[in-house]
Amino acid sequence: MYEETIRSLSVRGVSFAYRRLRQPERITEPVMVLGGALQGMLGWPQMEDQVGPVADVVTADLPGMGSADPLPPGPSNALMCAAIERIIDDLNVPRVNLFGFSYGAGLAYGCARHLPGRIARLALGGVPAHISPAQLELWRRAADQLAHGNTESFATLVTEGLMCLDDRRHVVGRTLAYRYVRRSMVHAARHSRHALESLRRALSDRPDFSGELLDVPTLVFSGEHDTVTSADRQRDFAATIPGSRFLTIPDADHWVVLERAQDVADLAARFFTDGPLGSAPALAPVLREGLPATGSAACATHRTVVTEAADALV
Repeated sequence: MYEETIRSLSVRGVSFAYRRLRQPERITEPVMVLGGALQGMLGWPQMEDQVGPVADVVTADLPGMGSADPLPPGPSNALMCAAIERIIDDLNVPRVNLFGFSYGAGLAYGCARHLPGRIARLALGGVPAHISPAQLELWRRAADQLAHGNTESFATLVTEGLMCLDDRRHVVGRTLAYRYVRRSMVHAARHSRHALESLRRALSDRPDFSGELLDVPTLVFSGEHDTVTSADRQRDFAATIPGSRFLTIPDADHWVVLERAQDVADLAARFFTDGPLGSAPALAPVLREGLPATGSAACATHRTVVTEAADALV
C-alpha cells in the first residue's frame, strides 16, 4: 500500500490542493498528472496502477478545478504555472516528471517552458496547440446550452464533439466510452461549480504555444483517430520541440487515456524511467471483436474494456 497525503496550498490568494501517493522504492522523480479542466485529483487510477510502482504519483485540484477556489478574472496561465511550482516546492524535490493531457497538456507545456530546470521529463497527449473555428463554435454552443440549464443537450454536444463516431475507423470500446463520457459530462454539468467558467475560459484564455521549449526530454502522443487534436497536428507540434519523440496510438481517438487507459499509463511509466518505448503495448493495434488476428495485429493483446476512472473528464 502506498502512503496517501493530501495537502492544501494557496497561491496569490487562491486555495487549491494536491494528492501524493508515495512509493518508498521509487526509481524516478515524482510524476505529476495534469488532466482536463473539469477533472479532479481522483481521476487517474490507471496512472497509480502503472506508474505507482516506480514513482510517487501526484494529482491536483488546481485553481478552477475540483474542490479548489475559482480562478480570478483575467488570464490564468501565469497563476496556474505558479500553482504547479508551489506543488513542486511543497514536494521538496528538485524536479518532477509532468504528464499533461488535453487541457492539462497546455498547462504542462507552459510550465515546462517557464520552469525547465524543475521538469525532468514531459509527456503530452491531445495537445490543444491548434483549435479550429468549428471547434470554437462547438464550445460556444456548449457553453450556451449549459448556461441555460440544458445539461442533457450540453452533454451530448460535448461528447459527440470530442469523439470519433465514424464507424469506418476502429476505436476500441467506442460505445462504452461514449456512454461513460456523456454520463460524466452530465455529472459535471450538474455538480461542478467550475463547469461553465471552464468552458468560457476555453474560448477566451488559450494556452500559449508560441515560445520554444528547450532541454526537457519530451514525448508527444496521439490517438490515431483523434478528431479534436489530430495526429498530424500533434506530429507538427512535436517537431517544434528539439529532440522530442512523437507516437501514434492505434484504435483510439481523443479519449485515448480512457479507451486505452492501462496502455497509456504503461507508456508513461516507460518514458519516465527511460525505458524502451518501441515495445510498449500502446503501440500495438487492438483486435476487433470477433475478427481473427492477421499480420502485425496477431501479436496484439485483445482489449475491449473501457476503464471507468472516477471523474475522468478530459
